[in-house]
Amino acid sequence: MTVRDVVVTRTIDAPVGRVWDAWTQPAEVVRWWGPAGWTSPEAHMDVRAGASSHVCMRSPDGVELHNLWTYQQVEPEVRLEFTMEFCDPSGRIVDPADLGLPPGIPVPVRHVVTLAPGVGESTELTVTEYGYTSEMTYQMSLAGLEQTLDKMATSLTGG
Repeated sequence: MTVRDVVVTRTIDAPVGRVWDAWTQPAEVVRWWGPAGWTSPEAHMDVRAGASSHVCMRSPDGVELHNLWTYQQVEPEVRLEFTMEFCDPSGRIVDPADLGLPPGIPVPVRHVVTLAPGVGESTELTVTEYGYTSEMTYQMSLAGLEQTLDKMATSLTGG
């Protein structure tokens, strides 16, 4: 079985502190979380090693997907490492298949987010999602992450 990791790097036209806040502050997360066309109606953030955040994204037709991010490493303005699991609105972990999602999504999905100062006031942001075992879920996650980070960049640059 082939295992692939999704890796997306973006240069964000905002300082590291603003990009960090976009990942850690509820009012910022709801501005960008989810792929194109989706909204984020809620984000409850507790960004500490050993703690969890609960975020929700809503599709254009009203389907909500809730995620629990459990942090293993938090290095402010440098690195976030967390596992993402699908959950119900109360935060109880659920199998992605029970939500109608295709097989091949890692359970949990390990994420590493790194931030580094770029040229001028920009930030080099890299997000890695580990462990996809099917081409379909790899491509789905890659497209979703690219769209989500595009939304983040737009939210931070006022576009």
